Amino acid sequence: MLNVVIFGPPGSGKGTQSEKIIDKFGLAHISTGDILRAEIKAETELGKEASQYINRGELVPDATIIGMLENKINSFEDIKGVIFDGFPRTVAQAEALKEMLSKRGESIKVMLNLEVQREELISRLLKRGETSGRSDDNLETIEKRIQVYEDQTSPVIDFFKSEGNYVGIHGEGSVEDIFNRIDEAISK
Repeated sequence: MLNVVIFGPPGSGKGTQSEKIIDKFGLAHISTGDILRAEIKAETELGKEASQYINRGELVPDATIIGMLENKINSFEDIKGVIFDGFPRTVAQAEALKEMLSKRGESIKVMLNLEVQREELISRLLKRGETSGRSDDNLETIEKRIQVYEDQTSPVIDFFKSEGNYVGIHGEGSVEDIFNRIDEAISK
């Protein structure tokens, strides 16, 4: 199976490029935020557990998130692979994902990191805020989100580099140009 992790700061184009990857390669899409909301709504045991943490303003533990991912992957039938969007966010999550996939005889083929200059990210997010009405797309919040991403993700990037499946993707230019670079990295 073709398992891909797509990574990048807010505004780097993960959502746009994920859709193009899904269309071209026929992958299932896993977004931890979507899974978390679905498990809570369905009132599964993992959803109830996650809800307790969220209601206390705490992060959902890695083991709970991995359990949800495993449930989601097990629910798929006849898939060519998975694109993991917004996961893993910590080295512990990356290690747990590797272990979970390994038990299934699978692995992450490539970790794509969309690399975009800070000024470009801010510009994109401010434009998105103007057109989408998203209240979190304002300068102060954008800068905080980018800083949190930068502070928390470098260890995860180092993990995938040490695994030998990291590929930095120049994330500026046209959507098609960026996708062509991604396509080349996946198709290697």
